[in-house]
Amino acid sequence: MHKILLSIILCLTFIGQAQAQRYFPGLFGVQARAGVVDGFNTSKGDRQAYCFGLSFNTYTMNAHQWVFGAEYLEKQHAYKDILIPIQQYTVDAGYYHTLYVLPSRTFYLLTGVSGMGGYEQVNKGKKLLFDGASIENENKFLGGGAITLELETFLSDKLILTLTARERALFGSTTGKFHFQLSAGVRFIIN
Repeated sequence: MHKILLSIILCLTFIGQAQAQRYFPGLFGVQARAGVVDGFNTSKGDRQAYCFGLSFNTYTMNAHQWVFGAEYLEKQHAYKDILIPIQQYTVDAGYYHTLYVLPSRTFYLLTGVSGMGGYEQVNKGKKLLFDGASIENENKFLGGGAITLELETFLSDKLILTLTARERALFGSTTGKFHFQLSAGVRFIIN
């Protein structure tokens, strides 16, 4: 009985120390994520869309974050028997505020606002299609922002699993200003 009680006390002591190391101001994290945009359809339709992103997070007091990232989004539109790709290359900078933290510090809920800018390319810059039709949409520079809701759970003290819901509003696009993204990611904490 004595050994069991001592083991429990040691485990609780080490767990408390490990959790206390989470989200210190000045910590730095690198996150990779992938997701779907505006719903996702695997058939040859008008709704195939996906995104990939890489971001760098730096932490402030109370587990709030500054986030700087780059993202690739591709949405394909059906035309006869082919899909015409619209690609967006964007960078963003934003601030994420912690809304809720479990007492065990294993689950965080954050909301964030980001400014975004980038470039949109229609059909990889090709104007003429296989049947002689011409694409009227132009490649353009984009500007706008995003509102984000993110769930984070710690797999270990250095590894975080994220689930992100994000609404982007990018003005200058000829193919749609608003895009909803749902993505999952992994973040590595670097000291």
